[in-house]
Amino acid sequence: MSQPQTRQLALALLAALSLCGVANAGPQAPRSVEERRAQEQRESQPDADQRDPDQMRKAATEQVAEQAEVAARYPQADRVEPEGKATPKHVPKLKQQFDAFNAKATATVLVLADELIADPETNPYEKSVSARLAGASQLNVDNAKAMAYLQKAIEFNGLNNNEHFEAMFLIAQLQMQEKQYAQSLATVDQFLTQTKSQTPDALALKGNALYRLKRYPEAVEALKQAVATAPQPRADWTQLLMGAYAEMGKPEEASKLAEQLGAGNPDDKQAQLNLAATYMQAGQDDKAAAILEKLRSSGKLTEEQDYRNLFAMYSNAGGKDKEVIAVINEGMSKGILKPDHQVYSALAQAYWFSDQVGPAIEAFKKAAPIAPNGEAYLNLARALSNEGRTAEAREAAKQALAKGVKKPEDAQRIIGTK
Repeated sequence: MSQPQTRQLALALLAALSLCGVANAGPQAPRSVEERRAQEQRESQPDADQRDPDQMRKAATEQVAEQAEVAARYPQADRVEPEGKATPKHVPKLKQQFDAFNAKATATVLVLADELIADPETNPYEKSVSARLAGASQLNVDNAKAMAYLQKAIEFNGLNNNEHFEAMFLIAQLQMQEKQYAQSLATVDQFLTQTKSQTPDALALKGNALYRLKRYPEAVEALKQAVATAPQPRADWTQLLMGAYAEMGKPEEASKLAEQLGAGNPDDKQAQLNLAATYMQAGQDDKAAAILEKLRSSGKLTEEQDYRNLFAMYSNAGGKDKEVIAVINEGMSKGILKPDHQVYSALAQAYWFSDQVGPAIEAFKKAAPIAPNGEAYLNLARALSNEGRTAEAREAAKQALAKGVKKPEDAQRIIGTK
């Protein structure tokens, strides 16, 4: 594998690590007493999609029920907070909707919501609460429908500021999950503008959307703000920031962040892998290999890409053939590294350059039939020819020509036709 290929692989790894770990990529239940109680647990759940849907449902219910009891979260907002409340006439139906929500009878929740919304006698508060509850019932069930109801809750303008803006932020998160990046960015910008706040969560979501839209310099600014203003910045925000720097061709900035994160989390495999990836992107393969080797020796390399990165770096380093052999054989023996033509070719070359001719030929034999072209067969033919195994070499050269090679004259020379 060439140096440019290794750089690309490192960048892809970093981007994958960064993009997969951002909590704002998925929907969150609006904040509530239940959510505040679960604050510590949430820190251990980096992916919003993995959270318990039942907890999200309960959070949404309690939050709507206690609107008047919660302190203002957006004191700078210009929006005049409505003083709506449920009328005696519609309390029974609202209670019925709450009960259906808690019983997970989503069809009933939606029917009641549609009735309350369509009723000309319901006030904005009742319509908003009903629409918001309907939206909450559809989280991770039908996100398009969830967003539609939440948008109605906002448009009816009946919620207090806390719930109004939390519904807006939840829409932005759902749009992100649905890969509606431009829409998510517009919604979170609306949230930031109307609340006149710079909450770390919202800034991180904005940075995430900008990253997905490949607006990397703007993503960096938003993410830097999120990290700087959060009392305890999430590690995944820093990972995304590193990814943005890497995409901008600033691996040195990514490395600085990775080193900080790695130093603060020496036992965190993800932090160490990110640090290795940034070293790879910066061309510091020796440092990257040292980190991956330490993880390997402690049994923490559990993903196929980890092994591929490590043997590729050893292959590029030169003089590390024994290490290439050890990493590939260990990865395959554990069933982590899936053998393909690239793995067998790298193994064959490492054996060949360490003067282990027999194992090299056997590895070339495994690579050649499954390779997309005839280059592995040609390498096999060369190896066999060097060993004086002329008949086998000619047959391998014929197979190389049949599959196609860059230099057919080399194969023809071994066959003896040129």
